[in-house]
Amino acid sequence: MKSLSVLMLAVLLFAGSLFASEGKISGYMFGDYYYVASNHDKTIEGQNGFWFRRIYLTYDSGLEDNFSLRLRFEMNSAGDFSSKDKLTPVVKDAYLKWKHSSHSFMFGIQSTPTWGVVEKVWGYRSVERTALDVHKFASSRDFGFGAKGSFDSDKRLNYHFMLANGSSNGSETNDGKKVMLALSSKLGGTFILEGYADFEERPGEANRRTLQGFAGYQGKTFRGGAQFAQQERQLSGGGDDLKLRIASVFASAQISDKVWGFARVDRLLEPNPDGKKISYLPFNVSTKATFFLAGLDLRPIENVRIMPNIEAVFYDKMDGKSLDSDIIPRVTFYYTWK
Repeated sequence: MKSLSVLMLAVLLFAGSLFASEGKISGYMFGDYYYVASNHDKTIEGQNGFWFRRIYLTYDSGLEDNFSLRLRFEMNSAGDFSSKDKLTPVVKDAYLKWKHSSHSFMFGIQSTPTWGVVEKVWGYRSVERTALDVHKFASSRDFGFGAKGSFDSDKRLNYHFMLANGSSNGSETNDGKKVMLALSSKLGGTFILEGYADFEERPGEANRRTLQGFAGYQGKTFRGGAQFAQQERQLSGGGDDLKLRIASVFASAQISDKVWGFARVDRLLEPNPDGKKISYLPFNVSTKATFFLAGLDLRPIENVRIMPNIEAVFYDKMDGKSLDSDIIPRVTFYYTWK
């Protein structure tokens, strides 16, 4: 599989250079210098270093009669503070799109409706994923059929629907499917309201249901938003459903021509059983937590950003005892080309 991915990446580069007049190659990369100043897991405390968290290489091509296609490769570090594996490309996007009026229809591996709007308003995916992405409530990609567009000519009422495998960008392994729907409204061109719901049929009667609400503001010199989400997980073998809830508030503002500031607070209202699996920022799995992020966005030129920031996780007491907080100062770098 790794050899095949490398071969496909080479084909992409060749095709892009050969047919530059018909397609476009673009990409971006981001990573950090990090230092684990404090952590609830003492085995990683004090670790520091450089890593690329993501590298993307994308090929877009327009076809006839409003058809187009996208092929994107992603390379990322493991983010588990122990692996020494080299970055290996995997297929991130691979879809065919047909656009008709204000509606688009996609088939293949594509973005899910789960947090696309939230991530756009947040605007700092290069620094940190959105709250649901961090805590593995869903995946940013899936394989299936998608439709998105607007109900009106002013694009005030929008939708994004997807029927997919529920296996992210991996292969399907069961007969269950996942249905996702997001409905959003733009008010005055700057205020955004969105509601999202999904249902995923999983093996062993371990189905999942997710509900999310989001309100945001997106102006030229200020962005902000608040979201709340709840996911119910059936447990294989019976027992009460597991309910996970999370709330997030964030904001960013322009300080000068080439400097922005940003901050975010997430509140995890139940312990996350997948907390140890969170890349770059493993959580304790036994207690509630508050996540804090703040930083500066320095823009020396249009396609380069340098972002000193700090992430912190503060845990509730467990059995009457306090846990050490997770404190990770970082300098994040982001480069893009088109």
